[in-house]
Amino acid sequence: MQAGETRQPCGKLEEPGLQKKQRPEQLAGNESGSTYNNHRCRTMSINETQIDVARASLKLPRHVAIIMDGNGRWAKKRYMPRFAGHKAGVEAVRSIVRYCANKGIEVLTLFAFSSENWRRPEEEVSLLMDLLLTSLQRQVSKLHDNNVKLRFIGDHHAFSPKLSEKIKEAEKLTCNNTGLVLVVAINYGGRWDITQAAKEVARRVRDGEVDCEQIDVALMHSCMALHDLPEPDLFIRTGGEQRVSNFLLWQLAYTELYFTDTLWPDFKEQAFELALDSFAKRQRRFGHTGEQVEHMQGA
Repeated sequence: MQAGETRQPCGKLEEPGLQKKQRPEQLAGNESGSTYNNHRCRTMSINETQIDVARASLKLPRHVAIIMDGNGRWAKKRYMPRFAGHKAGVEAVRSIVRYCANKGIEVLTLFAFSSENWRRPEEEVSLLMDLLLTSLQRQVSKLHDNNVKLRFIGDHHAFSPKLSEKIKEAEKLTCNNTGLVLVVAINYGGRWDITQAAKEVARRVRDGEVDCEQIDVALMHSCMALHDLPEPDLFIRTGGEQRVSNFLLWQLAYTELYFTDTLWPDFKEQAFELALDSFAKRQRRFGHTGEQVEHMQGA
């Protein structure tokens, strides 16, 4: 791992404090499972089936992941500079964080700055970094007072020493909080995440810690940035675009996707309720048939 990368220790499951008992995803790796026979054939265990049923029965997502899109267009519609849209977007973040905490959602992951966003105009990138630093300075103590646990994922070696230090301070201050886990993805990309996990697995093979034949989904999953948290149940993208844009590519395998034309600064509690209502009406099958899910839920 390079200097500046923010990742949890590979393969070490750290309880985020939301529940005392071990999460189902931690017990079996995730719904993809990790039990293979010598011929690499999939074997569905009773425990994995129970996990699928538990996830399929959820009416309120445990983990919501959001791409906060539309700040620039929001500002343009009002004949304002793009940066005004980003500042308005910060207010929307506060509203949604508060809503998730009150609603009982366990994890909220926000895509704040992608590894591709460096391609934006230099002035805009600089202003975004300043806005992130200012937000940390002003909001971390409030989040701490409200029992929110902050996590940052991504490659942070490109950040200024001051910003990197604030990120570390925020994580340290809130690490023992037991309420909402707020994950902020900055300079993050799903391909980067998978690549870092592959490098760690390769290192283990090189050092003789694991054999090539032991590499499976669970091992890869244990080296991903969010390995110790439940996988996202609901993905939301605001702003009208309908793509995942290199966000949590590994983790979104069985996530319900929700796209809305609402621009991020306008995404308030009522808009969030519409997304949650849509989620609650969906049948999540995880490879089973609808009839199988209904039968298992009724058992």
